[in-house]
Amino acid sequence: MNKPDFSNLSCIYINCTLKKSPGKSHTATLVDISKNIMLKENVQVDEIRLVDHNVANGVYPDMTEHGWKNDDWPKIFNRIINSDILVLATPIWLGEKSSIAQKLIERLYAMSGQKNDKGQYVYYGKVGGTIITGNEDGIKHSAMGILYSMQHIGYSIPPQADCGWIGEVGPGPSYGDEEWKGKKLDQPVGFNSDFTNKNTTFMTYNLLHLASTLKKQNGYSNYGNSLDKWEDGKRWSFDNPEYR
Repeated sequence: MNKPDFSNLSCIYINCTLKKSPGKSHTATLVDISKNIMLKENVQVDEIRLVDHNVANGVYPDMTEHGWKNDDWPKIFNRIINSDILVLATPIWLGEKSSIAQKLIERLYAMSGQKNDKGQYVYYGKVGGTIITGNEDGIKHSAMGILYSMQHIGYSIPPQADCGWIGEVGPGPSYGDEEWKGKKLDQPVGFNSDFTNKNTTFMTYNLLHLASTLKKQNGYSNYGNSLDKWEDGKRWSFDNPEYR
């Protein structure tokens, strides 16, 4: 089996923890597992902790045009759209993704009407996945909402595009903790979970495989999905040669 070359790919991880830097983020600890695989494969990696930035609420590209004094989103979006892969990472609170993750999804949606150079929605040809941590149930539930939202705005989702770790229900050590209530633990929490390690690895490589495939073929053909053609009044049909 020939080893694929992923060195022309780029990936951005956006950590939607509620904790500002330099506070410890358990979500960031699991992100590191995936990120280190990417780095080993010579992928260009970027990472953002969204709560550290002044990102306004709203569903417009730049909220300073809608009453907000500051909005860091346009600069962050530039980093996102220049990456082949986006991984949205979030903790679970009350069985749901964090409020910061929801804000990110809303701001991604704000840009979804923009076009790429083929006249398609701007996220066409980009690949998405999600990493989730917590101390209560909700990985699959949160992943369903996140991955649905990403594909709805144009991201492509590969097989097994989510991974995560949850501990025992209720208060307790979180992923990567080395002590709890002042007592040193035998090993960092979660590091020996074969299920988490396997799913994180498979997710990371599936993101890479799909992103590589899409990049080689320059994304998707714009036959049948061009906003430019649709807006010109040339509705898509098999017997309309002008669409091609």
